[in-house]
Amino acid sequence: MGQRIPEETVEHIRRSVDIVDIIQQYVSLKKQGRNYFGLCPFHGEKTPSFSVSPEKQIYHCFGCGAGGNVFSFLMDIEGITFIEAVKRLAPRANVDLSHVVDEHPTAERKETATMIAAHELLKKFYHHLLMHTNEGEEALNYLLQRGFTRELIEQFEIGYALPSWNAAVTFLANKGFSLPLMEQAGLIVKKSGEDSYFDRFRHRIMFPIHNHQGETVAFSGRALGNEEPKYMNSPETPIFNKRHILYHFHEARLPMRQKQQVILFEGFADVIAAVQAGISHAVATMGTALSEEQARMLRRNASSVIVCYDGDRAGIDAALRASETLVEAGCYVKVAMIPDGLDPDEYVRRYGADRFRHHVLDASLSLTAFKLEYLKRGRHLQNESERLRYIEEAVKEISRLSNAIEADYYLRQLANEFSISMDALREQMMIYGKKQVEQKQERRETVVVPVKAKLLPAFQKAERMLIAHMLRDKAIAFAVQEAIEGAFNVEEHRAIAAYLYAFYEEGHEPDVSSLLERIHDPQLKRIVTELSMIPINEDISSAELRDYIQCVLNYPKEQLLKQKEAQLRDAERQKDYERAKRIASEMIALRKSLHFGRRGING
Repeated sequence: MGQRIPEETVEHIRRSVDIVDIIQQYVSLKKQGRNYFGLCPFHGEKTPSFSVSPEKQIYHCFGCGAGGNVFSFLMDIEGITFIEAVKRLAPRANVDLSHVVDEHPTAERKETATMIAAHELLKKFYHHLLMHTNEGEEALNYLLQRGFTRELIEQFEIGYALPSWNAAVTFLANKGFSLPLMEQAGLIVKKSGEDSYFDRFRHRIMFPIHNHQGETVAFSGRALGNEEPKYMNSPETPIFNKRHILYHFHEARLPMRQKQQVILFEGFADVIAAVQAGISHAVATMGTALSEEQARMLRRNASSVIVCYDGDRAGIDAALRASETLVEAGCYVKVAMIPDGLDPDEYVRRYGADRFRHHVLDASLSLTAFKLEYLKRGRHLQNESERLRYIEEAVKEISRLSNAIEADYYLRQLANEFSISMDALREQMMIYGKKQVEQKQERRETVVVPVKAKLLPAFQKAERMLIAHMLRDKAIAFAVQEAIEGAFNVEEHRAIAAYLYAFYEEGHEPDVSSLLERIHDPQLKRIVTELSMIPINEDISSAELRDYIQCVLNYPKEQLLKQKEAQLRDAERQKDYERAKRIASEMIALRKSLHFGRRGING
């Protein structure tokens, strides 16, 4: 039976938690003035428009409009319920809510939680088999011989799946899990045409894969010896999407933020080797090309990325594609070249951690230098035509650089390497640069330019400023209530004002974060956080306040006056002079009333 969390407990937890500390677990924030700014985690952007106010304990994105307090942030970014968000933050306030359950979890949430619970239990089962049973001894020795330490095995919770066809099936069934649901979770496989199941992973070393919250959501099973396939991965499931998850991200997030750098690998074995080499800010894609979502995720947490993929042709091609995706996301990119066609894991085992750090990572190339090396691949530069073709493509690549100093640097390298005059190279670069400008112009002409946002009418600006002041000052809120009550012209503003009046009448002091707990409409929450971030003159004069109020009260009269003007013209056209006289009299009264408010402020 679910239990309701008392309001005072929720309020205690909210006041005990610093929203900046929580959001910094997901977004790299920098302090600017009184607030913190970073890249919004809710939409893709290259320049920070996401603001966090430690004073108000709220966040707001000026790009997409997302906003709220610490609970709504967790709910939005994790896709969890309010109860789950409160429970997640409760330990920070030394509050035990382990007895509280969500009274209304959806069927989807129940299934997701069950799938994760099954993965967590199976991970422990596999790990126990590897470390503490005779059956796992062969797999354990294999790992130790390949340079894994027991500490590393414990850290990454590596396990072993028995050769049995039904060890996991029996284990999960005995723990009360639904086998059809476990099939959906990718842990077991249904036999064709039968109502029975068998284990997906058999006689393999098991590497658990975690989501970005540290929950186990999938496995990768490595064959012992030369069995095929070498690696068997969990399929896509409701809790595992390869293009959304980066391996080791949950552990690497803090060090990558501290260093403002992340090392990106192609596979989890490379990450484990890197961690063994003392490199904690390492992550890997899950066997797919780096997605735009993953690139944006990295950019939100670090400004610089070193791409360290395999040294073979496929790895170099993949590194180039990943680098371009990262640049699009706003990252500064370098590329670490692995010699002899090795992968990072092999290089560390062959040459050691120090050589990997100093000869590979520290020697990583800028993206332009890497691209120039990439263009040389497979070319016989001793051949004149091949050499000229390379120089042309290199100049074209350099012409794309926006930094003049960087472009000059690489042109000089090219001039020295091939004994070509700088004047000739610059002239050719200008030709390519002109063509690129023309191409951009053509694309710009074919693209529909978005219409700029309309300027807000005066009455709407006035209402926004009134609410901005009301959110900060209880006395102003009561003065506005006395003057216009709920006579705001924008529906959302009327609703927010009603919430504010009730909030203050209950005896609360101004506290936007606390107010947001009483508002359930996401749109209203966004507007409240936006208005609370508006810079205002907190020493507002009575005259300025009266002007705002008068503007709000005048708007419906001004609209009515426009209707009367149209009616007057119609009456005059029809030569209905009595009606025209009456309308003109009404218009005179309306114009007079525009100079006086319904009620004044301070007299």
